[in-house]
Amino acid sequence: MRLWPLSRKAKPKQFQRLLGKKTMFQQTIDRLLSIFSPQDIFVSTNQDYVREVKKEASCLPKKNIIAEPERRERVACLSLFLTRLKGKEFEEPFVFLPSDHLIRDEKKFLRALSAGERFVRENPEYILTLGAKPTFPDTGLGYIKKGKSLKQIDRFHFYQVAFFKEKPNLKRAQRYLRSGRYLWNMGIFLFIPKLAEELIKRFVPDTYKRYRIIKEAKGKPGFKRILKREYGRMDPVSFDYSIVENYSRLAVLPLDVGWSDVGSWSVLKDCLTRPGDNFVRGNYLGIESKNVMVYGSTNKQLIATLGVRDLIVAVTDDIVLICHRDGSQKVRNLVKKLEKNKKFNYL
Repeated sequence: MRLWPLSRKAKPKQFQRLLGKKTMFQQTIDRLLSIFSPQDIFVSTNQDYVREVKKEASCLPKKNIIAEPERRERVACLSLFLTRLKGKEFEEPFVFLPSDHLIRDEKKFLRALSAGERFVRENPEYILTLGAKPTFPDTGLGYIKKGKSLKQIDRFHFYQVAFFKEKPNLKRAQRYLRSGRYLWNMGIFLFIPKLAEELIKRFVPDTYKRYRIIKEAKGKPGFKRILKREYGRMDPVSFDYSIVENYSRLAVLPLDVGWSDVGSWSVLKDCLTRPGDNFVRGNYLGIESKNVMVYGSTNKQLIATLGVRDLIVAVTDDIVLICHRDGSQKVRNLVKKLEKNKKFNYL
């Protein structure tokens, strides 16, 4: 919710047209369709967004859209995906990735996925993650320290992961940036489903037990009731924290593909314009205003600024957000305060 008030619970950022005429979710699907058939692309989403997913990705088989009964983080949604697999499908590499990231060099990214698939086939005991070269000390991302070189495939170099650190403070992030040995964690993983099943069993055993119950109930009377009950009891833990940081056989593929998770208003501005320039979307009038981002979701209101700099101004039908660009990572604190004050209509 760091892109609040544009990104809301009813329509989070993956369903917003932030970076073009298509939503970020549609851009992700289009990217994958370059190398995967629609039958091989699965979308796991909260049941509240199933209708939107079907509308935006109508090319996908309906059975490939997995409805999560409630939000329980990535290990739970991975477990739900695994219930769909049978037999040899557990031996085939797959890529596990978010639907709301920017990737400018898509051709290189897709070549990297192909090289990553080969790496995982040759090393099925490894989890492979993709890492981006950091360009500034972002405290909203995880960091990966490169270890020893493992191998090269089609000009892509694979390294052992020496260290993971999730969302460091500013001082530590600055040190990582200066060292040149750290990468941003892109949150994109390649591995064998069989390995994922084994690691869930090892590191998140209660979730594994409920995964087995759901899998065995598929196609039987009462399945929906069992799914809702057992999924809601799965541990709400991230894949990075519960599995990746506890597993030793980790590899990283450094990539320079113009990646961003578009995780804050300041990052979005940098994706849309050159540093120091103004970015404007909407009905705007400005005088002596520098390095501002004005994002109006409609043209109803005139947004005017005078003699300001380094500001983010985001306007929707019911909310006006104004913050300094350096504080845009803290927008989530406003969201938490709204939740605390039970102002749910603004979420």
